[in-house]
Amino acid sequence: MFPALETELKQQTLPDPYEDFMYHHLQYYGYFKAERGSLPNSATHQHVWKNNHRYLLSGSFGETADLIPDPLQKEKRLWPTCLSSAVHRQIEAENRDSLMLNSPLLKSRQLLHDDLGEVNSRLREPRDLFAFFSSSGPLQAPRWPIECEVIKENIHHIEWVPPQPEYFYQPTGNEKVPEIVGEEKGTVVYQLDSVPSEDSYFTSSRVGGKRGIIKELAVTLQGPEDNTLLFESRFESGNLQKAVRVNTYEYELTLRTDLYTNKHTQWFYFRVQNTRKDVTYRFTIVNLLKPKSLYTIGMKPLMYSQLDASTHSIGWRREGDEIRYYRNNTEDGQQPFYCLTWTIQFPHDQDTCFFAHFYPYTYTDLQCFLLSVANSPVQSQFCKLRTLCRSLAGNTVYLLTITNPARTPQEAAAKKAVVLTARVHPGESNGSWIMKGFLDFILSNSPDAQLLRDIFIFKVVPMLNPDGVIVGNYRCSLAGRDLNRHYKTILKESFPCIWHTRNMIKRLLEEREVLLYCDFHGHSRKNNIFLYGCNNNDRKFWLHERVFPLMLSKNAPDKFSFHSCNFKVQKCKEGTGRVVMWRMGILNSYTMESTFGGSTLGNKRDTHFTPEDLKSLGYHVCDTLLDFCDPDRTKFMQCLAELKELLQQEIHKKFKELGQDMDLEGSWSDISLSDIESSTSGSDSSLSDGLPVHLLNTADELNQKKKMYKKKKRKPLQSRKQRNKQYQKSNLMQESKLTEDAPEGAGFASTLQKQPAFFKNSENTSSSMMKNEKPRLNEREKPGFTVSCSPKRNTNPSQEPAPDTKPNWSRNRYPATKGGRTTAVVYPSLHIYTYP
Repeated sequence: MFPALETELKQQTLPDPYEDFMYHHLQYYGYFKAERGSLPNSATHQHVWKNNHRYLLSGSFGETADLIPDPLQKEKRLWPTCLSSAVHRQIEAENRDSLMLNSPLLKSRQLLHDDLGEVNSRLREPRDLFAFFSSSGPLQAPRWPIECEVIKENIHHIEWVPPQPEYFYQPTGNEKVPEIVGEEKGTVVYQLDSVPSEDSYFTSSRVGGKRGIIKELAVTLQGPEDNTLLFESRFESGNLQKAVRVNTYEYELTLRTDLYTNKHTQWFYFRVQNTRKDVTYRFTIVNLLKPKSLYTIGMKPLMYSQLDASTHSIGWRREGDEIRYYRNNTEDGQQPFYCLTWTIQFPHDQDTCFFAHFYPYTYTDLQCFLLSVANSPVQSQFCKLRTLCRSLAGNTVYLLTITNPARTPQEAAAKKAVVLTARVHPGESNGSWIMKGFLDFILSNSPDAQLLRDIFIFKVVPMLNPDGVIVGNYRCSLAGRDLNRHYKTILKESFPCIWHTRNMIKRLLEEREVLLYCDFHGHSRKNNIFLYGCNNNDRKFWLHERVFPLMLSKNAPDKFSFHSCNFKVQKCKEGTGRVVMWRMGILNSYTMESTFGGSTLGNKRDTHFTPEDLKSLGYHVCDTLLDFCDPDRTKFMQCLAELKELLQQEIHKKFKELGQDMDLEGSWSDISLSDIESSTSGSDSSLSDGLPVHLLNTADELNQKKKMYKKKKRKPLQSRKQRNKQYQKSNLMQESKLTEDAPEGAGFASTLQKQPAFFKNSENTSSSMMKNEKPRLNEREKPGFTVSCSPKRNTNPSQEPAPDTKPNWSRNRYPATKGGRTTAVVYPSLHIYTYP
């Protein structure tokens, strides 16, 4: 516009303190590695950096590497492939106003200004430091350990619901048990090089994995008549280490262990090409580690045909015949291996097919979903996406906060929290499908979803272990350890995902009550879906932790099995998320286990689960949450009475097994629940291996520093006068505590207290509250609050799965209003609605 004047003003521009601070901050933490001169130092540069078409990546990493400018070379990004006209107009407007931004009179570039050049008093939105999605934001390309080779192909699968139920395989007893030949007598047609084992440990990562040219690991075909299958697994979540051809159409497969370990072979996901139609192939996986598997009772592997997907829109489906799971007799003297064998006929010649243990859900799948949420003008208003932390490899661990904006500070403070997490075990992709179903529903415009957002704050971590998901691990992170055994860790840098998750929940508990914590998992030895919880030792809330699972079994009777639930807390599970959160004060703390197989219940008996089945369970979690917090306590009390009856039956059964006869009328409720229940040793648990060798010294040093800090913090008393004051103070505190614990002084704590109220109340309430149960609700309301909630309705069937067989209880959840959501309501604390 005025080149000479603009140049002169640029030369006079003073350094911006904000940008100078951010430059040092980002460089210190390694999030930005550009030269200082190339640092984007204005809103104009920032917007162009995000939206300029020169930075678009259309396919794989290597093909467009030359399009990425040098300052961003180390952090390649995947950008949206088109820019709207509104974005272009915004860029032009900012270019037009760059003269005003560069004026030396403006000490900060954070002030907004209009088209006339007048400065507005409002500040700009905070800048995206790293990995925050916006309407034009990036997808972060996955970062791999530098030892991993990664092919430059985008693997994508369509979602598809089978038109007919996929039934379990029925063993005939005549299934062949192939003899393991090995590479001595066979031909190696695929083998990964330099797989990191337990003798090494993670050092660094980069986008695209290992540097250099990607090797062709598959054999070279000798001509069109060569029918050798071409194997590949060097893509996101893939797992196959070696393939040996032992016969014309028979292959032995070896799975890769979790990186930096020598075990955990369960998850498989690989590609085959050069198929032949109407020919029976046999695949045998030879190094599985679990002695029991769902494959022994009818589970089938999954197959995906790209030709079927492109021509008939058919996705993953259960396939396989002559399925057999058996012990491998060729042991190496260390640990026994087990084999899975099956036969298959491919639907097309020259097809590209995939096999998987379960429906894959990758880190890129998650990012695409989150980007769609961030781009939604409606959903982005009540779903805030933030970065919880960076993983060991530098991949972003996302945190979603979902709630409707509160009308008053009192309403915001009265909201309880619900925390949901998934994929701490990367090979348990069924957890991601349940999480996706939950997110689809809670972000919808369903009246029930809106009501849940009104009365709760949802904290969601959809993928706790992105590194393991990316590299195709089954159970561990890149630290070589099971994260779900290290929730008590003090090693923030080695286990960042769970350390930050625990810290986030700890801060949340200081602000408000956390009503429920649930971690979504998968299970490889039991069918159906069930929960593991923690027995409550407080007699006041006896059996309350079992109410939510029982309600869920009533809402999803053909998927969820209450009889498979277990609530025993074992010593070997002390480091799990469920137990650690329970000990932090969350009464309803659960691990949800969903099978890799299917259901043995109701209408879905003997059929495999599909992604739609698992997503529907995410909806049922929301549905049950409303039942659980219904002001009408009929359902809660009905379930509590049913639980007491079930427990009495279980106790009588135990005594009968022991050959004893005992009258339990007066004392049965005093029996320890842990003595009745069996252990969860049948779960998919792995004992903690402790810390890796290279982290032992670090842990010892941190513990020593912690002890030294505590010693320094305690100041010695210098005189007798100080000691007497301390003695008197402790006596006063003890007396006040005894006074508070007295029955006549007991009452209900406010939900605005820092700790959950049900851990601070005494076992007896005041006599005035015991006389009248119903007025108790109004006695604890906040001033100006009205008890009014919208009734649960199912008015939009497109947003909700078809309801299953429901229990015989009233669906009238909130009788206070029947006309929908027309009245403006301020919601009180729901603590009074949850427990008797």
